[in-house]
Amino acid sequence: MLRSRPALTVALVWAAVFAASPAANALESPAAANTDPPAGTTWAVAPSSAEGPDGRVSFRHTIDPGAGVDEFVAVTNFSSAPAPFAVYASDGVVTEAGNFDLLPSGEQPVDSGAWVDIGAVEGSTARDGGGILIEVPASSTTVVPIRVDVPADATPGDHPAGVVAELATGDDSAVQVTSRVGVRLHLRVAGDVVASVVPESVSASYTPSWNPFAPGTLVVDYVISNSGNVRLGSTTNTQAAGLLGVGGASSSGEHREILPRQQTSASTTLAVWPLFFAWGEVTAVPSVVGDDAVQAALLPSTTSFTAWAIPWSQLVLLALLALVVVLIVRLRARAETRVQARIAAAVTAAAHEPTSSEGQPTENAAAR
Repeated sequence: MLRSRPALTVALVWAAVFAASPAANALESPAAANTDPPAGTTWAVAPSSAEGPDGRVSFRHTIDPGAGVDEFVAVTNFSSAPAPFAVYASDGVVTEAGNFDLLPSGEQPVDSGAWVDIGAVEGSTARDGGGILIEVPASSTTVVPIRVDVPADATPGDHPAGVVAELATGDDSAVQVTSRVGVRLHLRVAGDVVASVVPESVSASYTPSWNPFAPGTLVVDYVISNSGNVRLGSTTNTQAAGLLGVGGASSSGEHREILPRQQTSASTTLAVWPLFFAWGEVTAVPSVVGDDAVQAALLPSTTSFTAWAIPWSQLVLLALLALVVVLIVRLRARAETRVQARIAAAVTAAAHEPTSSEGQPTENAAAR
């Protein structure tokens, strides 16, 4: 949730429903506040009625193109001194870590964040780039009206946004720390719902093991794109095998939330035996996020991949075994040659030995 820009560090703490999984619900409290901002100020932002916070954890609306809705947001200063805040809206994004965030305060919204108008309150002034600047008294709550107007040509589906209260520090140093607390706006433009996540840019690389009796490592990199118009989660299954489907492996992963027209990158590692060639596929199965209602078929999408899986260590082992066999054969051949040579020499020597008429060797005259 940290975004870095030259001379700017932004810390964003959310006070509403941003997570898709039940395990994250502990973070989804409208009373959440920044506990370590500049000057020790603590504050919170929550959905509200005209009287004050109403217990909701986020704004959730389905609006027809060309229509709008009025809401309120409450900014509460828990500190013992007044604090200045910039209250503004912006487009929603999901970070690489899977957390919901907004565009940095210096970037102008181009989608639903630009549809939100922050109303004026007593003592407020206009903020450059949209929104207002207000000072909230100590231990007090200021209710700010907001208006969401959906353009007549807005495309159907989800258009995530958020409203934040950013502590205005007035620091002129080269490096500024900007802390902001926000509430999420789940905004859906009425119309046909399309639910689709697609694995794209799938690539695979294989690294053999130095141990010829162990499988190598197949790394599969891919991007899951939300090609539909509603936010979705994704269960991703990756399968790989060698020639003729031998020596296969599989793995799975979860992507908690992917916003429409956005994507997330991922990688998985499989233990695959080197059989000269590996092939496989990545399958993305869409899932509903949180309390969303998705009236559309959630169909899987698959993209295949291939990779060379040369068994170098096994080939080296086979070469060494072949060399040993050749050496053994040659050594045995040489030994047999020497034996045959000795036998031939003995036979030749025996053939040239003088014999008597009875076939017995003659006695040497000196032996008589």
